[in-house]
Formats: sequence, C-alpha cells, structure tokens
Amino acid sequence: MPDRTALDVAQQIRAGQSTAVAECEAAIARIEERDGDINAVVIRDFDRARALAEAADRRLAAGDTAPLLGVPMTVKESYDVAGLKTSWGFAEHRDHVAKKDAVAVKRLKRAGAVILGKTNIPVGLADLQSNNPNYGRTNNPHDHSRTCGGSSGGAAAALASGMVPLEMGSDIGGSIRVPAHFCGVWGHKSTFGMLPTDGHFFPGTDGARAVLSVIGPMARDPDDLICALDIVGDLPLPRPEPRDTGDWRILVLADHPKAVTSDDTRKMLDDVAHSFERQGATVARSSDLVPDLAQQHRDYMHMLNIAMTRGQPVGDHPKPTLIEWFDLQDQQARNRRQWNALFEKFDAVIAPVLGTNAFPHDDTPLADRVLAIDGEETPFGAQFAFPGLATFPGLPATSVPITRDADGLPIGAQVITDTYQDHQAIAVARLAASLMRS
Repeated sequence: MPDRTALDVAQQIRAGQSTAVAECEAAIARIEERDGDINAVVIRDFDRARALAEAADRRLAAGDTAPLLGVPMTVKESYDVAGLKTSWGFAEHRDHVAKKDAVAVKRLKRAGAVILGKTNIPVGLADLQSNNPNYGRTNNPHDHSRTCGGSSGGAAAALASGMVPLEMGSDIGGSIRVPAHFCGVWGHKSTFGMLPTDGHFFPGTDGARAVLSVIGPMARDPDDLICALDIVGDLPLPRPEPRDTGDWRILVLADHPKAVTSDDTRKMLDDVAHSFERQGATVARSSDLVPDLAQQHRDYMHMLNIAMTRGQPVGDHPKPTLIEWFDLQDQQARNRRQWNALFEKFDAVIAPVLGTNAFPHDDTPLADRVLAIDGEETPFGAQFAFPGLATFPGLPATSVPITRDADGLPIGAQVITDTYQDHQAIAVARLAASLMRS
C-alpha cells in the first residue's frame, strides 16, 4: 500500500517529480487492481477524472499553487457530483443523477482535487455497515468477513487499501468515526454547522441541513485532515497554541452507563492515558463535570430517530409533537453548555469510537441486532452512545488509529474537544498516536 499522503502527492506534482495525469492513472490502476473483493469505489468516473488531471497539469504550468492540485480522491456516494448518480443506496433512487456538484465537492475541485468516483454506503446512510441493493456490500480490507463500517464505509475502505489518500464523509451517528476506527484510518467529525452540507441531500431534495448531521474529511494522515478541513470550511477555525505534552489536560472516558466497552478497547484507552501521564500531562478518568450520559443517550437517540425518519411515525412510535421537538432542542442546548463548561477544565476528552472493533457482517435489522463483546451479547443500538458523546452537543471529534487487536484488526479512539476547536481535536489525536508509537 502506498504510504504517501495527499499533501505528499501534491508536493511531488509541484516539484515536477510527478504529474497530475500520472497520479490519476496510478490511482485508477490501484482501484482496478484492489477493489474487486473490497467493493469500495462503486461509482467510477475515470474518463472525466483524466480530463480533470490534464486540466490540473495545465493549471500548474500556468502558476497555480492550489493545495490539492492533481491529487486523486473519491467522495462518499451521498455527495452530489454533477452527472453522477446519487441514490443513498435506495433501490428506488438508483437512477437519480445529480445536476450539480455539492458545495464541498466544488471547493475540493477548486483546490485542485481530481475526483475519481464515489464510495459505498448503507441504505439511507442508516447503518454502521455499508451494504445496499444498488452496489452490494463493502468488505473491511483487513478481514473481508467483517464490516468496513458505515455510513462512510466505502470511503474508509478505499483509504485503508491504499486506493486513494483522501476522502469526504458525513457523520450523524458515527458515520465518519466508526468506519475510520474499523479500517485503521483518520476521520474528523466537524463542529456542527461549520462545513457546508448543501449538495449532501436526500436524492431529489434540496431542503435544510439535517439536525445533528455534519460532513468531514477522512485520510491516512492528520495533515491531510487539516488541509481538507480548511478547504471545505465556510470560515477559518481557530488553531491551538503550541504547548508541551505535559501541559495538556486530558479526560479519558472508557465506560458509558448505557453501552459495553470491550477489554481491548479499555486497554487501548488505558495505554493512551498512561502515555500522556508519562509525559507529565494531567489525566483524569472521571469528572463530576461530565453530563448525565444516560440522559444524553436517550435524548440523542430520540433526536436521531426523528432526524432519520423526518418525524414520521415508525412502528409503535407515534409522530413527535412540536412541543416534544422544542423540548428536545432545549435539552440539547443544556447538554452543550455542560460540555462547554467541562472544557474549561479539560482540553480534550478521549473515548471509544465504539465499544468494539469491526464486527462480522450482519444484516439483522438494527432494532433486533446484537453484538458479541468479549463473549457477552449486548444490544447493537446501545453502541450509538459512544458516537453520540460528540454528536448530540455538536462537538468536533477526531477518530485516530491507535493499535490493533490479536487478529490484526484496527482499534481507534475518538478525541473530542470544545465547540469550534476542531484543530485542537486533530492536534491531540496526532499526539496520542505519536505517543503510542514511541
């Protein structure tokens, strides 16, 4: 697998050591060679990518210094790309073709990125696996019997298998962070509202952004996350002041009152905590400032279900009332203020992305699905408590690969920081990864 980052590729093109056309052809060759059993890049747009690469080389010759000039990448299927299908995995929308690029795609192209195609998802972006009737199942590159995650599962698999160095995903229930964790790559869930979601619409619609939902970059390197975040963002986000490792104040949350954590995950977090402590950092494993996580999970799942169903009644659950919705928003605002108060004492929270790593493919309906964690069965839905830590209050969170289990499957952590402190989340995640390698 090539270990070059997106910024490495861009630098080599600028230095005349490669060309956009050469990099495009190499990425196409990698996809054609590696994607057969993985099935990550499900919509291929190679001819237009070649034209974009040729245009990138002309831009370079004319003196253009765009940061991603000539870098090949893919985007999640749920993003609109003019002339390509956007189905969100629904069979009834399999022939829906987008008429224009999503705002994020426009900005990436303006920055010089060469879009090769689109990567796989679950139906309606509504699972932590990536399987749908239009494009089939995407397998984890590390073990094809296991899920790559979802809903940005094809994105993570394309990165982990070395097909492309950069991707764009979206996240409402861990859909960036969980696939990154399962596949051993980096992913960043942005602060709510900071990256534009226009063009990341349910097929054929153009309404308001979905509550809780954000978009964000995925990569094999934190510098690429930073670059893509800056390119796509509506406004510049603050950068953390440089500091010694011993000056960081870290809260490690290994457990959740509503969700089980595996022994491997707990050990990983304990190792991360000790690595910070050895460098003199202030590390706590509990705090009275943490909101009521059981209540947060209930409110999050209630809001998530309304967002995913657009407020329609499901099964025995009646259609929510407007008063109910306003009450939920009040609860969310109070919860966000509690987290903001916690971050006056701590610089970052490090927690599980999910209570376990990549699980075997399982098409059991979500409501009935169970997970086996350390030999004990636990309700699958309870695991949304871990992504919900950052999602419900709208906080930024970076998924960082930390270690592997005895079977070689990746284990990651998520680093959560205060509102708008996206770059600080990436900085602490980078430091955690570095300390664990030292």
